[in-house]
Parts: sequence; structure tokens; C-alpha cells
Amino acid sequence: MASNWANQVALVTGGARGLGRATVKRLAAHGAAVAINYATKSDIAEALAAEIRAAGGHAIAVGADVADAAAVTAMAARTEAELGPISILVNNAGIAWAATLETWEPAGFARLRAVNVDGTIHAIRAVMASMKARHYGRIVNISSIASFGTTGFPGNHFYASTKAEVNILTRRFALELGRHGITVNAVAPGFTRTDMTRGGGTEAEWREIEAGFARAAMTGRIGEPDDIANAVAFFAAPDSGWITAQVLAVDGGRMDYIGHG
Repeated sequence: MASNWANQVALVTGGARGLGRATVKRLAAHGAAVAINYATKSDIAEALAAEIRAAGGHAIAVGADVADAAAVTAMAARTEAELGPISILVNNAGIAWAATLETWEPAGFARLRAVNVDGTIHAIRAVMASMKARHYGRIVNISSIASFGTTGFPGNHFYASTKAEVNILTRRFALELGRHGITVNAVAPGFTRTDMTRGGGTEAEWREIEAGFARAAMTGRIGEPDDIANAVAFFAAPDSGWITAQVLAVDGGRMDYIGHG
């Protein structure tokens, strides 16, 4: 495959909103055709695809719950039928779940793992045969700096554990797939402005949260979705073929880790 973005077809899970949306727009701006995965927000995904097409790009919206292996396989097949062989996979779809040891319950944790971990596995399995056949692929997983240890955000123990699993799988899958010309890396965002992090609080409550996280960063601000999309595009680039098994923190230099050793 020639080393230029015009030949690239990207599948971005959870691509309709937040970090995924910024990533979709960044990859499309480089010239890649993009499949925008959504679980429930079909109208938002379809509008984004239409926006990209209106600007001269190629994009489709594809629905699938990444926790459903059969649905993910069908999504990959539709993407390849309509856009061509998938050369870039961005595993962005994910959910958060706040719980402590006292409030943990199995159903909530099972769903968390099904999306954040199993969804990553399902998507990679759905695209790897085609990537192997062409001896080319770029896989980028979205992790979190919570996976590195304890940060100042309360109640994210179990969310952090799923993202730590993503980090381990990133490195192990890179080892398994590297000889087939496929790179596997992860981006670990810090606190970034999205609908999910904003939540349902008041404007004053949000400003207080934002200021707190900004103070914890060396750069003095929280992240924007484009900050993360920039890192994803770096790993996804045709010229990044000798970079694999990496987990890159994109967090503005967070200083509030609590760890030992």
C-alpha cells in the first residue's frame, strides 16, 4: 500500500461524539475515508458523515454495539463493502462507570468490561484478517491515564482497571500482529472536555471541576478533543510503521498520580 492518506480507510468506533468525532474529522481532513460507528445516536453519526461528504470526503455511518461480536463483524464487512479494505482501526468506543468497593455490583462491571475491553477485542478480530492479507494496518486503542494508577478522580477504580487491560492487550496484540505489518498503539487521554466528562452538572460546577483538573496539569488547562485526535492521527499515519506497542499519555503533564515504585 502506498504511503499516503488517500488510500486509507478508517473505522472509528464511538465516532459520532467527543473524542471519536474529533478523530473522525481529523482523519477525514487527511484524506482517509471514514466509517463512523455509533451505538444509539444514528442521527448524530449520519449528520457527521454528511458533513464530511459535503466537504468532498468519503464517510458512512455504521451502527453496532461493540460488545456484540457479531454486530462488529457485520459492521466491518459493511465498511469494506462500501469504502474498501479497512487500514485504520480506532477503538474509541467506551463507557464510564463510577463505583467503589461498597457500591460495586456485577452487572455494571460486566457491561463496563464488555464495552471497554471486549469491544476492543471484537473490533481487532473483525479487521485483522484483511490487514494481514495486505500486510498493512494501523490500530489505535483509546485508553486513559487512569490506567497508570490512581488519579484525583474519585470512584474510577473499575473503569481504570478496564483501561489497564486495554494497555496490556495493546502491547500483546502488537507482539502478535507486528510480523504482519500491523502496528498496535494506544493513546491515554487525561481529563478532556467531552459530553461524558461534562456530565449533567451546572455551569458553575463544571467550571470548578475544570479549574481543578487544569491545576493538576503542567500546561494549566484541560484537554480538548482535538488534542487527542492529533495523537491518534500520529499513530494512524502511513509513515508511523515503526512505532508499535506504545501507550502515549496525552494529559497536559498531569501531576496528581498516586503510586509506589
